[in-house]
Amino acid sequence: MKRRTFLGGIALGGLAAVTGCANRRAKPRPSLANARVVVLGGGYAGATAARQLKRIDPTLKVTLIERNRYYLSCPGSNEVIASLRRSKDLRHDYKALIQRHAIDFIAAEATAVDVPGRTVRFADGSKVPYDRLILAPGIDFRWDAIQGYDEAASLLAPHAWKAGPQTALLRRRLRGMPNGGVVVIVVPDNPYRCPTAPYERASLMAYFLSRYKPRSKVLVLDAKAEFVEQGLFQQGWRELYPGMVEWLSCRREGSLRRVDAAQRVVHTEFGRHRADLLNVIPPQQAGRLAQLAGLSDASGWCPVDPRSFESTLAPGVHVIGDACAAEPMPKSAFAANAQAKVCAAAVVALLADREVGIPALSDQCYSFLSPDEAISSSGVYTYSANEKRLVATSSGETPRNGDRRREARLARDWELLFTRDVFG
Repeated sequence: MKRRTFLGGIALGGLAAVTGCANRRAKPRPSLANARVVVLGGGYAGATAARQLKRIDPTLKVTLIERNRYYLSCPGSNEVIASLRRSKDLRHDYKALIQRHAIDFIAAEATAVDVPGRTVRFADGSKVPYDRLILAPGIDFRWDAIQGYDEAASLLAPHAWKAGPQTALLRRRLRGMPNGGVVVIVVPDNPYRCPTAPYERASLMAYFLSRYKPRSKVLVLDAKAEFVEQGLFQQGWRELYPGMVEWLSCRREGSLRRVDAAQRVVHTEFGRHRADLLNVIPPQQAGRLAQLAGLSDASGWCPVDPRSFESTLAPGVHVIGDACAAEPMPKSAFAANAQAKVCAAAVVALLADREVGIPALSDQCYSFLSPDEAISSSGVYTYSANEKRLVATSSGETPRNGDRRREARLARDWELLFTRDVFG
């Protein structure tokens, strides 16, 4: 199969949608006109789920609950930080989604999920009932994981791992950094949102510095011994930014000891590094509402049955996107989109008292090395009945001698297709 054909299929979640639910023809399909499905969270996972539910059965009553009237995308935020895009380019509203598909939209922050009572509650005491709930709460940070780094410290050493004010703050700090300064990026151990994003950020920061502050350096302090697409990233750094980007693994530095955000100093087991710009990406866990609802386990993430993404801890509740534990799938926007389509098909099957099919899901991840060059990796995952989990059945990445400019063009095409598929 040609790469562009494969891209076109998975960019629209084709693999996930086709086999997400087997349609048994043993009995006529009942009406689901009175069935109520609530989708909590309007990111790539939640917005996709709401739309897909109405695509499968327009008679469903689907309610999307999201505290904001628009969504700020994390994909693309590294380009904003490097002054390659505008902040408003990350903004997607819900008007087209809710109007074209007749989705009820509640712009309010949910404060609790009553699993036995099957309701979502709000601060004013009001509540919304559901027959099935799809929860897409994203991630929150483990503020107690790094000594010296908490929410207050993030104003001095921004994480920029949620799009919005932190993205703008890190951009300003990069632009204001002296020529000859050092950027230090602290990267957590797996799992975390978007595995390749820290290294894309290092690449695009290096691009900005090479143009405007060429005596500067980017230092990546990694809690891991290796990372995804490592060879491709390091090849790109050598060719595009020789001597500017340095990656130090936990094998060399040991574990992270503490962070002094005020002095912009990182202390590791074997060293001490001072930054002119300090970017700390803290360890993560499932979003707060998932924690409050008792949907996460000791890992901090939400265990699910990957055939339907129904929580193994709470019947009738499905968890998709970054919050769920669906290894070996990465926590990415594309994975969230694919999971949402499988989950939506499964929810309709369960409401109709039909068997849930065996899913196949896909993931595609592009990372920019510069505005005109990118690399990518892809994977396909299916459910193993023997192991009762997802397993990777195929994978691929850009060849070492691949056309990185062509990859960048494909990345732009993918972004347009993907955004339309989610919010259009």
